[in-house]
Formats: sequence, C-alpha cells, structure tokens
Amino acid sequence: MVQYATRRLLLIIPVLFIILVVVFALARSIPGDPCKAILGEKASAETCERFTREHGLDQPIHVQFGIYMGKVLRGDLGTSIRFGRPITQILVERLPMTDELGISAMILALAVGIPAGIISAVRRNSIVDVVTMVGANIGVSIPVFFLGLLLIYLFAVILKETPFALPPSGRLTPGVSPDPFYVLWNWQAEEGSFKYLVYEFISNHYVFNAFITGDWVVFWDALKHLVLPSLALSTIPMSIIARMTRSSMLETLGLDFVRTAKAKGLPNHVVVLKHALRNALLPVVTIAGLQLAGILGGAVLTETIFALPGVGLSVFEAITSRDFPIIQGFVVVIAFVYVFLNLVVDISYAVLDPRIRLD
Repeated sequence: MVQYATRRLLLIIPVLFIILVVVFALARSIPGDPCKAILGEKASAETCERFTREHGLDQPIHVQFGIYMGKVLRGDLGTSIRFGRPITQILVERLPMTDELGISAMILALAVGIPAGIISAVRRNSIVDVVTMVGANIGVSIPVFFLGLLLIYLFAVILKETPFALPPSGRLTPGVSPDPFYVLWNWQAEEGSFKYLVYEFISNHYVFNAFITGDWVVFWDALKHLVLPSLALSTIPMSIIARMTRSSMLETLGLDFVRTAKAKGLPNHVVVLKHALRNALLPVVTIAGLQLAGILGGAVLTETIFALPGVGLSVFEAITSRDFPIIQGFVVVIAFVYVFLNLVVDISYAVLDPRIRLD
C-alpha cells in the first residue's frame, strides 16, 4: 500500500509538468494584447512596449517558460500582472471560497444522490424509481449557468418577501464581517510569513472560522450565501451519483452473498445497508472522486453567476485580462487537487473492499 501510494505521488510530478507546459502555451495563445487588456485600448505604443518589457513578455516563449519553471521549483507561482501581487497571496484569499463551495456542493450531492440511488434500486420499477431517475436525467441535463439564474430568480426575486428568500450573490451580507481566529486567540505571526499565510488561509474559510470562534451571525450568514450556488453546482454530480448508485446496487443485490443473507432471515435494511451497500460503493467512490474534482471546473461558471470571489471567478477575470501568471498558478493548483483526489479514490478501494490489495 505504501509503495503504491509513493509511486502514484511520484507520477504527479510528470503530470503536473505536462499540465504546466500545456497551460503555459495555451495561455499565450489567447487572442489579444495583455497591455491593451489591462491598461486599456488607449494605451500608447511606448507604454505597451515598456509594459511588455517589464513583465518579460518580449522574450521568446521558451525563455519565458524556463524562467517560470525556475520560480515554480522554488515555490514561487509568480506575480499577477494585473494586481502586482504574488499569486500565493491571491490563492490564500480566493481558494477558501472555492473550497467551501465545492465541499458543500459535494456533501449535498452525496447526501441526496446515494440515498436516492439506494431507494431506486430497492424499489426497482416502482413509481419512486421512475420519478427519481427522471429527476436525475433532468438534473444532469440542465447547464449550471441556466439553473443558477433560475434559482436566483426564484429565491431572490419571486420569494424575496418570504422566509424562503436567499441571497443571490456575494459571500457575506454587507456589514457582516468575520474576525480571524488567530486575531481573537492572539496567535502571533509575522505578516507575509508562511505561518501568516496558513492562518489567513484557514480564517478565510468563513464557515469554519465562524464555527471555531463561535461567531454564529457570520456562520449562518455565510451558510445562507452558499445555499444557491451549492445547489446549482451539486445538481449534475448529484444526478450522476444517484444513477451510478442505483446501477451498482442493482448488480450487487443480485449476487449470491446477498441472497444468502436474505435466506438467513436478516432484516431487509440490514441486507441492503450492511451487506450490499459496502460492495456497491466502489464504483460510486470512483465517480464521486471524479465529480468532486470536476466541481472545481464547474466553479468557474457558478462563481461568475453568483459573484463569488473564488478561484473560478479569478480565472475568468484573468483570462479576460490576459493575466498569465494567475491563469497558470490557479490551473496548476486545480490540477494538483484533481490528481490528488484520484490517488485518494484508488487508496480508498482497499478500505472499502479488503479483497483488494495494492502492492
């Protein structure tokens, strides 16, 4: 198991290198001049020439890539052309929003998708099964941007004056401000240091920070702002997980060991949950891991629609402004998370099924 995990971790290095090469090349193939995109169309030729020289964009692309790789190997993801700030600091500010959105969407997808799939499999061809699968087919077919706009219209416009109203955008209500845990607990850290960045990264998870500090006003306000985007983002993975769970459960319920458990007189819920479900979860875990990683990609649209200051919105803004360092840095982080989640899924096989041995 340890050797397998080590080999997979080492394989991440060439994968990330290839991703770096591809993203670096594609970012620079985006039509448009970074100078005009950032400084405006009226920027003079002399200004753009100085801008290009200052940011090293006048050098051959292979030289630019070599300089960039040297920085990455030192743990430096570069500096934003648009903001003039280190990418690491921007990530510390923006990634927690995407974390909260992705985790809440995945929790919702699992909490609804797995039970729905189990019920559909147990009550195969019943009205419950038909309604669930029709709902899953509809859910997987609705684009995130369309569903997001529908949810905003329903809960922020039609239900505006009711107790069911929900905020259509933003991360917190104006005037509501979280207090970082390290400030309240008087934990000292030099600004700009690694410890400070870690503290900031944790405290920028508003829901978690409010929970551990007991700030329930911020806690519930942050959760309310997560409801609509999480629901919009979770619909497709929820539908896919429900369909996969149903398919896997139907196959498992027809196996000999399940029939034997039923013949022993065990209650139906024990047979389904204790015997069948664990064996049926292997393909579900695979698809759930892939969907969690895919949620990061879907966050681009969701965060743009709901005006959430996360990684997705940052990448969108960086593409429109030709801010190459942000595009490269954020995509590499997303790629690393994607590869890491695949590793976790593979290792979890051995935990769910003792027959599997990863040597």
